[in-house]
Amino acid sequence: MSIDAPPERRAPAKLRGLSHLFASARYSAGGLARLLGETAFRQEIMLGAAILLILALASVSPAMLLIQVVLLLILAAAEALNTAIELIVDRVSPEVSVFAKQAKDLGSFAVFCLLVVNLGFAAGALLLHA
Repeated sequence: MSIDAPPERRAPAKLRGLSHLFASARYSAGGLARLLGETAFRQEIMLGAAILLILALASVSPAMLLIQVVLLLILAAAEALNTAIELIVDRVSPEVSVFAKQAKDLGSFAVFCLLVVNLGFAAGALLLHA
C-alpha cells in the first residue's frame, strides 16, 4: 500500500517484541474461538478426548500419549486450515463453482486423512499394549 492511501486502507504498523507476542496470542485465541463454532471441530475434540481417555485407561506409555496429543494437534491445525479455505472460497466465489467445490473437497480430504492417522495410531498403541 502506498503512503498516499487513505488511513483506513493503510496496513497497521508492525509490532515488535512482547507487543507482537501478545498480539499473536490474541489472533490465535480468536482463531480458536472461531474454530469452536464449527461442529466438525467440536466433534474432533470429543473424539480426541475419548481416544486419550481410552489410551490412558489402557495404561499406554507416556510417549504414546504424547504422540497421540501431537497427532490431535496436527488434526486441529488441519481443521483450522480447512475452515480458512472454506471461508475464503465462500467469500471469493459465493456462486456454485467446480473450483470452489474442489478446493473444499481437498481441505476435507486432508482432515479425513488425519482422522484416519489418529484412529490408526490409537488402535496400534492399544494393540501394542495388549
